Amino acid sequence: GNIRFGDIGVFLRDEIKAYFKREGMEIQLKYIDPSYIIRSVPANPKDSVFCLLLGHNAVHAGMAGRTNMVVGYWDSEYTHVPIPLAVSRRKRIDSAGRFWSSVLESTGQPRDLAGPLNSCAAGTEKS
Repeated sequence: GNIRFGDIGVFLRDEIKAYFKREGMEIQLKYIDPSYIIRSVPANPKDSVFCLLLGHNAVHAGMAGRTNMVVGYWDSEYTHVPIPLAVSRRKRIDSAGRFWSSVLESTGQPRDLAGPLNSCAAGTEKS
């Protein structure tokens, strides 16, 4: 069937290192396989398409020379958000709201994480 391509992340890491070595510039480049970072339920088709489009936009931004930014999605548009702006404040989620309930439902997490282990860690274990 289909051609099985290698890991693009490893390929890019190796090519970037080789480029800077040829240019005589020393760099520190770390590649972390996303599968080690991402822990979730399998993506549905809508999630897959959304992630594909975020990736496309990130590649286009990188090829255009944009740095120090993340790709976002706001008001039906893909955006380039400067990292300092993206991390300038925390987004708050209502733990009793519909959004958080849907996260718990889709990931299978318990609603109450304040069980015995957490109580002991906080020093509030009941006798």
